[in-house]
Amino acid sequence: MDLFLSKLLPLLVYPLGLACLLLVIALLTLWKQPRTAALCIIVALGLLLIGGNSWVATQMVRSLEEQYVPTALPTVDAIVVLGGAVRPQFPPRPWIDVAEAGDRPIYGAQLYKQGKAPLVILSGGRIEWQGGGPPESADMAKLVEALGVPASAIVQDPTSLNTYENAVNVKQILQARGLNRVLLVTSAMHMPRALRVFYRQGIEALPAPTDFLVSEQEIREPNTTWQARLLSWPPEAENLYRLTRALKEYIGIGFYKLRGWL
Repeated sequence: MDLFLSKLLPLLVYPLGLACLLLVIALLTLWKQPRTAALCIIVALGLLLIGGNSWVATQMVRSLEEQYVPTALPTVDAIVVLGGAVRPQFPPRPWIDVAEAGDRPIYGAQLYKQGKAPLVILSGGRIEWQGGGPPESADMAKLVEALGVPASAIVQDPTSLNTYENAVNVKQILQARGLNRVLLVTSAMHMPRALRVFYRQGIEALPAPTDFLVSEQEIREPNTTWQARLLSWPPEAENLYRLTRALKEYIGIGFYKLRGWL
């Protein structure tokens, strides 16, 4: 139930979910309390306009992604790749599908082939009521093997369902092998929360971020021509998605602090 509530409740404070909630309230109060309804409609519209704005979304994403930027990485005991990267092989998919965060296992495989560690730990299960399927760690294993990582170098954590469980389970895997120093591979926006959770478990984790949503080119591009500047102002679904992902991380950080996981 805790897992379900942690997925459900934030939906009501994300811009799209909150705007829909306000519109429902507006419909219920339209005849008897028109001022309340009008206020709800105005706030809902403001949420969508601001949330879908390119500049607002970019700044929110950058506030997280800028905390850890790629650097020269040392050789360590293992490479830990967190889940959220692939979709299961359900028809009509001919194979596993790489999701938005699919850069995670791809980058993990690249780091292995660069000789950064002799072991790749793939951490991630699947929530049954969200479609189920085989553990995500198994699907990621297929992908990294296809990219040249031998099966003998892969260890799976198939049961973790959130970042906290990722860290706890990986800690057990490392302790069983007498290891502790790892490269942590996850999305750049997720790295601030993930790294602190791993530190809390006593794991010497070094950030190896990937899946950057905002590049330096994207930051400069809207300011190059008047056409680009003009088109950056109207709300877009992509901007709303990026802002929601950033808000999810900030809410996650707050929730994890309350639980004592950071």
